Amino acid sequence: MKFNLKYIIVVSALIGMAGCDDKIEPFEIMGSTAAPAAISASAVQSEALPGEIKLTWTAPEEDFAYMQIRYNDPLQKKDICKLVSKNTTELLVENTRARFGDYSFFFQTFNVANQGSAVTEVKAKSGAAPATMTEKSRKEVKLTKEQLLCNYPDASEGQYAHLVDGNPETFFHSNWHSPQSPLPHYIQIAFEEEHENFAFGYWTRNTSNTDGYPTAAEFQISNDGENWETVTVLSGLPATKATRYSSDYVIAGKKFKYFRFNVISSSLNKNYFHIGEIYFYDVEVEVYDPETVPLD
Repeated sequence: MKFNLKYIIVVSALIGMAGCDDKIEPFEIMGSTAAPAAISASAVQSEALPGEIKLTWTAPEEDFAYMQIRYNDPLQKKDICKLVSKNTTELLVENTRARFGDYSFFFQTFNVANQGSAVTEVKAKSGAAPATMTEKSRKEVKLTKEQLLCNYPDASEGQYAHLVDGNPETFFHSNWHSPQSPLPHYIQIAFEEEHENFAFGYWTRNTSNTDGYPTAAEFQISNDGENWETVTVLSGLPATKATRYSSDYVIAGKKFKYFRFNVISSSLNKNYFHIGEIYFYDVEVEVYDPETVPLD
C-alpha cells in the first residue's frame, strides 16, 4: 500500500510537471534511494515495423525504480513521455513513419526518490506505414464474342455469344462430352486496349443441375497472349443457380491486354463448367499513402 501511494504521487508529479503519458498501467515502485544506473545504449534494440517502432532492452543490473522514455513525435509535432516499470523490457511506439528517418529516444532511469540517471539516447527507424486503397468507381468494358476464347468449348453449348448477349438466361458450357479434358478450362478475353486495375463478374447458369458451377478460379493476365501471370485465386464461388457474382477489385501492378477466367474446380468435381453472362470492369482506385501524403 505504501509503494502504491508513492507511485500515485510520483506519476501525478511527473504528469503535471513533465507531460508524461497518463495512459499507463499502475505498477509498484520498489528499490533503493541510491543513485540509479543509466541504461546502456547497446542494451536497447529496435525493430522497424509497418508504421511502428518496437523497442526492446535489457534493464541495468543495478537497482532502479522506474524508467522514463522520451521522444519527439514529428507527426503530432509534440514531445512524448512514457513511464515504464523496472520489469518492463519493451515498448511499441505506434503511428510512426519511415519518412521521418531516425527517431531519437531518450532513456532515463529513476530511483524511489525520483532522482534520475544520466540520459541515454538511442536512434531508431520506423517501417513504412501501410498505404490504404479504396475503390472509387468501376466502369463496365463492353465485350464482344469475337474477343472470347476457351481452351475446351463444348461443341454444342460452347457458344461465346451467350456470354455477352445481355441475357443471363443463356449460358456457355465448356466441353462435357466424351472425351473430356480435366480442368483448368478458361474463358479468355483479348482487348485492343490496355487495362490495369480491374474486376470481373458473371451470372451463374439458371439450371436445376447442381454440377459444373465454377467453385475456384484464377484471374490471369498477359500482355502478349503467350506468357501468363496469376494475379488472384478465388475460392468459394457461388454454386447456386441464377446468382450474380462480382469480384473485389484487383491491383494488377502492370498493364495487360489479355485476361483469363481460369476455372480450376467446379461443383461435384466435374471436368467442365458452365456460366451465364460475364462482365469485365475497369476500376478507379484511390490510394492513400501515409508516407507521401502532404503534411500540415
